[in-house]
Amino acid sequence: MTVTAPATAPWLQHLRAVFALQHAASRAQEPIGHAQRLDALEALLSGVLEHEDLLVQALDSDFGHRSAHETRLLEIIPLVEEIRYIQRHLRRWMRPRPARVNWQFLPSRARIIYQPLGVVGVIGAWNYQLLLTLSPLANALAAGNHVMVKPSELAPATASVIDRMLHGLFPEDHVAVVTGGAEIAAAFAALPFDHLLFTGSGRVGTLVMKAAAENLMPVTLELGGKSPALVHEAYPVQVAADRICSAKFWNAGQTCIAPDYVLVPSQRVNDFVREAVAAISRRFERALSASHYTGMINEAGFERMRSLADDARAKGATVLHVNPTGELPIPGRRAFLPTLVLGANESMRVMQEEIFGPILPIVGYRALDQAIAFINARPRPLALYYFDKDRRRIDHVLQCTVSGGVVVNDCIFHMPQHALPFGGVGASGMGAYHGFDGFETFSKKKGVLLQHEWTGSALARLTKPPYDIWTDRLISFLIRRGSRSVKHPTPSPSETRNR
Repeated sequence: MTVTAPATAPWLQHLRAVFALQHAASRAQEPIGHAQRLDALEALLSGVLEHEDLLVQALDSDFGHRSAHETRLLEIIPLVEEIRYIQRHLRRWMRPRPARVNWQFLPSRARIIYQPLGVVGVIGAWNYQLLLTLSPLANALAAGNHVMVKPSELAPATASVIDRMLHGLFPEDHVAVVTGGAEIAAAFAALPFDHLLFTGSGRVGTLVMKAAAENLMPVTLELGGKSPALVHEAYPVQVAADRICSAKFWNAGQTCIAPDYVLVPSQRVNDFVREAVAAISRRFERALSASHYTGMINEAGFERMRSLADDARAKGATVLHVNPTGELPIPGRRAFLPTLVLGANESMRVMQEEIFGPILPIVGYRALDQAIAFINARPRPLALYYFDKDRRRIDHVLQCTVSGGVVVNDCIFHMPQHALPFGGVGASGMGAYHGFDGFETFSKKKGVLLQHEWTGSALARLTKPPYDIWTDRLISFLIRRGSRSVKHPTPSPSETRNR
């Protein structure tokens, strides 16, 4: 990512000065201890609770209309619960862990300790500006780091509240907020952090990773992709349709782990469509005016949905906008109707791009293995949702597909599970956080060997120059012992014949 502004730009000088301040603080003082980390987490928790109404209002402003219930259910509650979970378990996570020592080095001991990395950068995402900015902040604080946060400029009202809130809670050498557009984000990603977490699109994630490579900086990338929902013919189609559509149209589909398309047995497609329309009509009856249906983040997002639907229709798909009451659009409110695309195929943009909006393509399949092959022929998804009650088939799907996370018989609810890592794989991201995995991501997992005096003396005698016959005997013993310890299984008669 290239910063085009001159190096003397005041904002760039300030950005570098804040980083230098945090870098110096992270190197000059004793590591931040358990009590200080708990204090930081408690301050963050209190700040979120005290600013709850302001955050709800800011998100509503950024989206043109954002369901207050969804803000609380999908952002505030998961964030608050995660901070509390970290507080309860942090002392145990911070303890050194004993590790096994190779028998040749006994009675020496070994342990693993977790240390703060130093200065962590967090680049948040607009679609869940609160959760996807402050959850990684909580994880980084739990690991004892200093943190610089860059909220998304596409949700400016929420970024402003986050800025004011964190500025009032933390000194700048501990937590700092950087606001601004793409140019500032590019300069932010180019800083030599000890770790950088980015949540956003794959296109920008590629630029972030290129910038990080200049500093040999480790990154966690939380991207997106086309997360499939796969319904087995034996699963109740009414239940599957309701759960898939509820998750899909939360936040008007602007969720990185929303089901992006659904695979349904060909003979059940009509049943699924009927039940999907019923579920949407029940939960989003008056989508254009309902307080519980969120708008698109901006006009560009709204027009992109229109373009995707038009493209699918022009290429032969049936595009069904679900509008049971026949509502008319409300000027100034960017509400795009929940939409089903029937007969979606590879030529359509809805099957090529991450949709990130309230459009759900429905694809028929003949056999389960064909559906699995369809999923595996595409980039690894951030999430996969499988609907079935048969344990054998469930295990088969889990073993034969690779994705960032999975929910069986529902959608999205793996994300707020504090004991599960959250992260992508391949094109959908790298690395993970949440709970202990977040603590570990933002820590240096350092191995320590505590050499025993007897062992040290014996090694000095046998393994260091000048070598003698006892060194030769030790080498011969270790090599022969290693060979004897490897057991080769006896081949079966059928395996012998195959050879």
